[in-house]
Amino acid sequence: MNESLDALAALCRRGPLVVLTGAGLSTESGIPDYRGPETARRAREPMRFADFVRSPEGRARYWARSFVGWPRLRDARPNAGHRALAALEAAGVVRAVLTQNVDRLHHAAGSRAVVELHGALAEVVCLGCEERSPREALQARLAACNPAFAAQVASGMRDGEQRPDGDAELDVEGFVVPACLRCGGELKPDVVFFGESVPPARVQAAMDTLTGAGVLVVLGSSLTVWSGYRFVRAAAKDGVPRAIVNLGPTRGDALADLRIEASTGVVLPALCERLGVKAPDV
Repeated sequence: MNESLDALAALCRRGPLVVLTGAGLSTESGIPDYRGPETARRAREPMRFADFVRSPEGRARYWARSFVGWPRLRDARPNAGHRALAALEAAGVVRAVLTQNVDRLHHAAGSRAVVELHGALAEVVCLGCEERSPREALQARLAACNPAFAAQVASGMRDGEQRPDGDAELDVEGFVVPACLRCGGELKPDVVFFGESVPPARVQAAMDTLTGAGVLVVLGSSLTVWSGYRFVRAAAKDGVPRAIVNLGPTRGDALADLRIEASTGVVLPALCERLGVKAPDV
């Protein structure tokens, strides 16, 4: 492990560091991932964009489950990995953080140069007029429209298994979803659902960060979906060194110059130490 960390530090000294983060970085903050070591025991199908758009029942099911799951996402706090990345950015080591995560924990930790590839659960968008509003405000409206359901949640009678997208696994019936206050349209979390594409301008902004980068480091992502894997492919094509830190195999392992099988919460503070950057205390 020490030799691998020394090798990672050596790569990071070659120039500006671009980081791609996935759900594995947030597991130590209590947010589960989709494809980590524990996923096999949690068989479930995430909400798909087509189902959300075409099915009123699907939207009600999503928002009911999100009503249960949102507080856990909202109250999650950055872990040692998030804080170490923010410290590395402040020290000029990290140029940009490209994240597949929707939890805003990078921002909470102090990172500023963040490209949210999949959006963020902290905001809601109207499918009609595209008005954006805070997710917390919708939580209050959901409670007001579903007082009996909200009371059961508060009492612990309604509970479910948490998902990375804030969707808790539970059965719901008769859940009422409020409409957009501006136009009466359907509301959707401002995130890229499965079956949607990352907006081209966002992809380009992320690709631009790789120009002149010294190394691309993947943290806590299986790289299963194209939205993240494309950056490893692009880095390999342009000759940018690639390092991957993850628990479990990834789609990009064959393209990695360095592969570390370890927790990001362990690796990132250790990397700070090797680079002479003071990481915030846990």
